[in-house]
Amino acid sequence: MRTARFTLDPAFTVGEVNPRLFGSFVEHLGRCVYTGIFEPGHPTADADGLRQDVLDLVRELGVTAVRYPGGNFVSGYRWEDSVGPVEDRPRRLDLAWRSTETNRFGLSEYIAFLRRIGPRAEPMMAVNLGTRGVAEALELQEYANHPSGTALSDLRAEHGDKDPFGIRLWCLGNEMDGPWQTGHKTAEEYGRLAAETARAMRQFDPGVELVACGSSGQSMETFAEWEATVLKETYDLVDHISLHAYYEPHDGDIDSFLASAVDMESFIENVVATCDHVGALLKSKKRINLSFDEWNVWYMSRSQAEVAALDWPEAPRLLEDSYSVTDAVVFGSLLIALLRHADRVTVACLAQLVNVIAPIMTEPGGPAWRQTTFFPFAQASAYGRGEVLDVRVDSPTYETRKYGEADLLHATAVRAGDGGVTVFAVNRGRTEPLPLEVALGGLGLTSVVEHSVLSDADPDARNTLAEPERVAPHAADGTTLRDGRLSAVLEPLSWNVIRLA
Repeated sequence: MRTARFTLDPAFTVGEVNPRLFGSFVEHLGRCVYTGIFEPGHPTADADGLRQDVLDLVRELGVTAVRYPGGNFVSGYRWEDSVGPVEDRPRRLDLAWRSTETNRFGLSEYIAFLRRIGPRAEPMMAVNLGTRGVAEALELQEYANHPSGTALSDLRAEHGDKDPFGIRLWCLGNEMDGPWQTGHKTAEEYGRLAAETARAMRQFDPGVELVACGSSGQSMETFAEWEATVLKETYDLVDHISLHAYYEPHDGDIDSFLASAVDMESFIENVVATCDHVGALLKSKKRINLSFDEWNVWYMSRSQAEVAALDWPEAPRLLEDSYSVTDAVVFGSLLIALLRHADRVTVACLAQLVNVIAPIMTEPGGPAWRQTTFFPFAQASAYGRGEVLDVRVDSPTYETRKYGEADLLHATAVRAGDGGVTVFAVNRGRTEPLPLEVALGGLGLTSVVEHSVLSDADPDARNTLAEPERVAPHAADGTTLRDGRLSAVLEPLSWNVIRLA
């Protein structure tokens, strides 16, 4: 088989990785919150009802910004319901997921959860622009962030949180282009409301960071036109525009599924082009960055029937996809796509964190375990910090039904502050190993620290309650670095992390 090749040189870079690229997402959906991160009475629960076994895995995962409370849930969210004494909080119907929300876990509990994760966990709060508007967004901002001396800031202190929450990053609604969204709006309607909300929130705090809703997917009929219309209203008022994308195989087409990142990279580049076009029209020197604040492998076609059949239960088992090795390889390729565009993608949130299309699974009263997708994310978060090097592959290709000809190799590389380099690479080939050679110019690298591989003879292998450690990364043999040239063989259908020093 032909060898895949690329060259790394410190003179050719993409940009610095923003730590927010390794964000995640907690929505009041299914068991993400209840019996996921929050389960009073669980053997590992702390005094606040947070599961310590889950917290340990979240820290290991390396999550940074955590988007909350939705998602579709936020378009019916009444923030007042989620604060104050738990026994006084009302039960509400959640139209988005046909469930009953108890509000036992709310704003204060979310902030407590982030603080338990550690100092790098940052709040990313969404405001309801579906059924509510400017006034409610300002009230939430005042309750969360004002130090003291007003009705709402003093109410927060009365509720037990004397110190402000310090939320800097805010989403102006969620998927407002989607007809499924409660309070769905046209681009003109949403753009005007987002601008009004952003202007008011900046009056409260000029340093706030704001994310406007972009398209819910590149396949939306209004894609690109939506972004252009919204940005013409909001360009000088927001910092980011959002992207959402989920991938699954259709009609058994695994080859196209493995090339899902082709679509993700196209999506990113098309949104960048639209943002810069609007900036040029407005003669603005400002640059809008991208918040890819929902992304994952999601077997969405299975989920639709699950939701439709619900009759308002509490925390039902919803969207609990079990991920295979094949899914993990695609997932890793999506991470590579995000890193390859780190100059413009400055926020990204894996949707979601626990139980719901998640890298971490739990059983009520029982254990928590890592799904196959846990490992690529944890490794990327650990070793993908620094400057992304420009990687342009010369790779053998294969034919896909959906994307045409695609490279077998998908790769990127990140140079850390200490000069070490980590190569992240996926072999999309399902049956054959892929030889890889990398020329290393001017990087001063002399040794292979580690070559870790996630692969399996069974591409459908997965971690389950019965076999929670069935799949895990293993060390590769034969990877060498001599005379400025890295040589490796990538196993079939594999996610690879090669660390060099």
